[in-house]
Amino acid sequence: MSLAPATDRDLAASLRHGIAGVVALPEDPDYQRIMPWNAAVPVAPCAAVFAASAHDVAATVRVAASHGLTVAVQATGHGAVPIGAESILVHTGALNGCVVDSRNRTAWVGAGATWQHVLDAVTPLGLAPACGSAPGVGVVGFLIGGGIGPLVRSIGLSSDYVRAFELVTGSGEMLRVTPEQHGDLFWGLRGSKSTLGIVTAVEIELLPITEFYGGALYFDGSDAAAVLRAWQRWCVGLPESVSTSIALLQLPELPDVPSPLAGRFTVAVRYVALGSAFEGARLLAPMREVTEPVIDAVTVLPYAAIGAVHADPPNPTPAHENHALLRELAPEAVEALLAVAGPDAGSMQTVVELRMLGGVLAQPAQHRSAFCHRGAAFALTTIGALVPPIADLVPANAAAIIDALAPWSTGGQLPNFAASSDPERLARCYDEDTLYWLAALAERYDPAGVLRVGQVARYPM
Repeated sequence: MSLAPATDRDLAASLRHGIAGVVALPEDPDYQRIMPWNAAVPVAPCAAVFAASAHDVAATVRVAASHGLTVAVQATGHGAVPIGAESILVHTGALNGCVVDSRNRTAWVGAGATWQHVLDAVTPLGLAPACGSAPGVGVVGFLIGGGIGPLVRSIGLSSDYVRAFELVTGSGEMLRVTPEQHGDLFWGLRGSKSTLGIVTAVEIELLPITEFYGGALYFDGSDAAAVLRAWQRWCVGLPESVSTSIALLQLPELPDVPSPLAGRFTVAVRYVALGSAFEGARLLAPMREVTEPVIDAVTVLPYAAIGAVHADPPNPTPAHENHALLRELAPEAVEALLAVAGPDAGSMQTVVELRMLGGVLAQPAQHRSAFCHRGAAFALTTIGALVPPIADLVPANAAAIIDALAPWSTGGQLPNFAASSDPERLARCYDEDTLYWLAALAERYDPAGVLRVGQVARYPM
């Protein structure tokens, strides 16, 4: 239910009294800045606060509590979930600072910073962040979901490189969270998304990586079966120095899509190898030999070009995502996938991706976290554009693809894939013990439930 006009004015006055940043109501021009990256997600809070500092975030939480409202948070709008008029939205985009300590190989990163901000700051120093595949994604949102990046088999989970969080709790308290200070929160923040508070900054460890051998091989759709079958066999013997995924693509005819890929069915084998370029090329050779690619974009690349591997779209789009984790990729699973998502299946998805996991990801981390499912072997993801004339058909088609791989599924999901506020979907991101402890921590640090909106883990009652 939306607030009455008088209440709107009272709320705005309360917010503006203690907040340095911009406060916008739905009728204000600045309010339009909250449009999320996924334009299909309805985001319509009763007010938006464009925070100028962590103090603005804390003040917003306290005002919301006094008005019986909840508080949601957004930076880039990736991974958006529906937000209604019972919530205030805190936009952290202005908190985009990045301070690098090259001697200790760390960076302090504000909640509004993207991975591109960090890449720009650290790669000239010969350092690299454990970032995701899309440099335009926000650092904090990625890390509190765990973080599966293009080098996941070689360096592991990105959130394992977090050293500290700056956090605003549901009580409006500002905390520094480390393994030694508020260790329970340090455990929970790495994997629980928005469950335990609003992160205003993180301190991350940087890696001494300057380049990699990688990119993508793109094949014609007519070769999809041969390429996917070969990829499944090839993955079996890959060392931890290699991370890879394969994507069945139906990209639209747009200016930023290369002409050999636009408006047709293609297959992309994404590839990142650390170590020598000679060894990287040797390991990739079996895939190059399957058939002639329409584009071979694998070469030695500077770490700053990590976004070229997946070549994720840079512009907002209305999209539907679905996701599952697989315990194995058997030959029968490949045939099942081809039957529902191959070039002759009539798939309505823009992308159907299988991402190989394992390697360092499957190994115990220095500090335990709320991230679960480290033992999954592959991640299956569908992304469909919600545009006419197929918009109404995309979700059911995506579900059919996920269902076709159900015999090989673990039943689990990852927090950063296919964002949702559905409690049943979120519960699949965790084992029962983790879900219980996250719910207990949320009750402790947010007893009034001010932050119980969006992607928040809840223990079933």
